[in-house]
Amino acid sequence: MKSKPVGPEDLVRTLRTAGIRDERLLDAVRTTPRARFVPAEQAYAAYLDVPFAIGQGQVTTQPSLSAAMIESLGLRGGEHVLEVGTGLGFQTALLARMAADVVSIELRPDIAARARDHLARQGVRNVDLRVGDGSGGVPDRAPYDAVVVSAAFPEVPAPLVAQLHPAGRLVQPIGPGGDEQVVCFERTPSGLTRVRVLTSARFVRLQGRYGFPWADAGTS
Repeated sequence: MKSKPVGPEDLVRTLRTAGIRDERLLDAVRTTPRARFVPAEQAYAAYLDVPFAIGQGQVTTQPSLSAAMIESLGLRGGEHVLEVGTGLGFQTALLARMAADVVSIELRPDIAARARDHLARQGVRNVDLRVGDGSGGVPDRAPYDAVVVSAAFPEVPAPLVAQLHPAGRLVQPIGPGGDEQVVCFERTPSGLTRVRVLTSARFVRLQGRYGFPWADAGTS
């Protein structure tokens, strides 16, 4: 007997079980076809709660973890959001549905090109996708109401703090890469204050001037 195909509604149910309660976010997951944002040979598993390797040592964020990070930002629809680490664009597309607009920066040009194609094919037009060192943020579009960092570093890079609007929220995996606590922060007059630890997780390292050193992120 063939197993039943897994689709977007199955992923939504999985996220509900994982504790996601934001109905706007769940609807964004429901209406954003993850199968169009993963490598073609892995599309059969697109609606399972699993990450995917995408080359150059990079891995997509597991949907339940990505959803928890987005939910922690408390987006209402009018926010200007910075995403550090575009990957293949699925999380970017979710953020674009949840906020007014998104600036997303990806270090690796070929991965960024794939994400740009995915977003264009899905008609996502409120994303400014940049190629560059995300550890320094995107200062010409600052300040941001919310920041999502999809790579690990032991602390939040100073430029990202500086580019966050007062009372804005930032979520980042804090650790050495491979063993992190995913933490949601809020910017206060005295700096960043921890709102809460979302979970433990394993992320790739944040590379760049304000992260871990990198030799040549443009090649595999």
